[in-house]
Amino acid sequence: MAGLRNVRDLSRAACFSKVDKDATGTVRRPAMTASVQPITIRDLRTIDELNQLRAVEKDVWGMAGEDAIPLTIAIALKASGNIFVGAFEEKHNSAKHGRHDDRGPTATEHPRTEKEKSEKEKLVGFAFGFLGREHGQTTIHSHMLAVLDAYRHLDLGAKLKHAQRERALAMGVHEMTWTFDPLQSRNAHFNFAKLGVLSETYKVDFYGPETSSNLHRNGTDRLWVRWLLGSRRVRDRIAGKNLGKDGAGGRAEILDALRLLAPLVRFDGKGKPARSDLGEALARERISIEIPGDILAVEAADMGLAREWREATRWAFRESLKAGFFVSEFCRSMRGQQGPGAYLLQKGSLGELADS
Repeated sequence: MAGLRNVRDLSRAACFSKVDKDATGTVRRPAMTASVQPITIRDLRTIDELNQLRAVEKDVWGMAGEDAIPLTIAIALKASGNIFVGAFEEKHNSAKHGRHDDRGPTATEHPRTEKEKSEKEKLVGFAFGFLGREHGQTTIHSHMLAVLDAYRHLDLGAKLKHAQRERALAMGVHEMTWTFDPLQSRNAHFNFAKLGVLSETYKVDFYGPETSSNLHRNGTDRLWVRWLLGSRRVRDRIAGKNLGKDGAGGRAEILDALRLLAPLVRFDGKGKPARSDLGEALARERISIEIPGDILAVEAADMGLAREWREATRWAFRESLKAGFFVSEFCRSMRGQQGPGAYLLQKGSLGELADS
């Protein structure tokens, strides 16, 4: 247990405005783009908004029609109580309803209906999830999160996840799951460092060998992550505890821990994945697995090399998880800004770490 306690201590230091009944809050852009209207986080309400969701999905993920969520399924999921939250930017058009300011509507402006409100808002991001069943309890599986490129600097992804969490807890649900590509370092940082997820499951080609998305050219392997919504770990990450100015927190401590480990998969001198001895790695209490800092750039330059990274990391994750390890942290830029990132895996109880 001493080893687990030391890992837990390192993990704690790891790298890492209400509008209406449905709304979570508003987000304002930085000063250099202050002319753009505030963004509201709220539930999707209308069929038009669900159609906007499908448009954002296609824009962000590059999905063809057969892989995009069908409108009829989206309508049924929404009507049956599942969670659809969106980030909405108001379309500025004072001529149609008259000018207004903080004093209220002018004589030429009339109260707007829900349909009119919807027509004056643009969906720029969304998250949706549906009810699931895992570990003998009801969960929410968050199937998709998407934010348009022009709005990604606003941290809308985190705000949408927080909104999902609030709604799940209000439903009496205490765990949320989702999947992400473990070769995507930005998503890994977001999930582990900012949200506090944990993972004990690796899915090979979860959506099949490929889909119509240009992001699915190198297989669709996924880490299945668990977000324990009421745990101390998640509460601390959401509150920004243990996070420094760069959002990474006690990087020095976790980097020191990772430097002491011989990665199970590491970069060789030519940027290729090199595998270490599996038996030696599994005999330790902790394992690290390195990944490229930008796998999409690797795919664009050399798809063969990208596939080598997929095969090597697939092997490392599957063997480690099978041996009783779970993924607890991710650190970016292990060897400088252009260097790889690294996952930290450890033995022990996932639930114990989450509440430690």
